[in-house]
Amino acid sequence: MPNFVVHKQIIKHREVVDDDWSVLRLAEGETPDAVEVPEGKFIVPLTVWLAQRETLGQRAAIAVWLAPDEQAASIKDDLGRLALVAVDFPKFSDGRGYSTAFNLRKRLAYTGELRAIGDVLRDQLWPLSRVGFDAFATRQDRSIHDALKGLTVFSETYQASVDQPLPLFRRAPRGAPPELTDIGAGI
Repeated sequence: MPNFVVHKQIIKHREVVDDDWSVLRLAEGETPDAVEVPEGKFIVPLTVWLAQRETLGQRAAIAVWLAPDEQAASIKDDLGRLALVAVDFPKFSDGRGYSTAFNLRKRLAYTGELRAIGDVLRDQLWPLSRVGFDAFATRQDRSIHDALKGLTVFSETYQASVDQPLPLFRRAPRGAPPELTDIGAGI
């Protein structure tokens, strides 16, 4: 019997909202091709999606989650028919999902909902939002309203990323003309 994780609330577009999606996780010994995905809004593992793509792809509300060792490119042809894509963070210290999100947004031009699931904590929300996440299913043993504050910790960024394509030195006005201060322009 598969495990279902239901979050009553998530952070989406910088607000706490009710969530009606369930995350399906395979139980010990279950195989992706044999697991039965009930009707309703489910976020299924990539392995289940790949094994049951034809059947699941006909549903109006189906989504896929990627494990840290799975490549976003494996769903590039399916992005248009998925209601959302989630990236799993099985533990706080595993940062591979940041690269997955960046690749989905920048290389695969994914514009739909990108949700962080798993061991997601307040301290991660700001950097997760920088690489393209717009929804967060935070750990249920922590306050979601406190986690929401993690998105407003910083007012400015130095580096370029998905959320800000120009680094600070390209955005900040300077006193001298750009041709004298913009070293490396045009390279």
